[in-house]
Amino acid sequence: MSESESIALELKHLGGYEFRLRFLKPPAGEMLSDEPSPLGRGAGPNPAQLLAGAVGNCLASSLLFALRKFKNEPGPLWAEVKAERVRNSEGRWRIGRIQVQLRLNERGEAIAQRERILEQFERFCIVTESVRSGIPVEVEVRDAEGMLLHRSQAGGRHE
Repeated sequence: MSESESIALELKHLGGYEFRLRFLKPPAGEMLSDEPSPLGRGAGPNPAQLLAGAVGNCLASSLLFALRKFKNEPGPLWAEVKAERVRNSEGRWRIGRIQVQLRLNERGEAIAQRERILEQFERFCIVTESVRSGIPVEVEVRDAEGMLLHRSQAGGRHE
């Protein structure tokens, strides 16, 4: 038997392309979303930015959880997310790929169970694993000195 959990939010059109998103279940407040000029006023992130942010945030949270699970005490984590807009065969804009670089605040050799953490943290990210079937997501993890610790390609395959 499968388990499920509901997520609910409400969008209210405020004019132009601006919407107020109210997060109902679980409750998480409100935020504005808007399209950039020339369509909207850029009063908030647009849906593509929200998607890219959700992927990056979920991966960062998943990595933090995995580090803490193995008794590491990570300092602040830094993430950079780049999403590429491309036109499909019909000339419509789509997200062609998302690249996420996570940077740890410590050196790689100081991380307990590093290989195990890096092997599995992506699979626990609900957002990334949900969008990967339609959007390639590439992930890198680097330590405080910039040393590459982990790289996965669009389908989650490790190099």
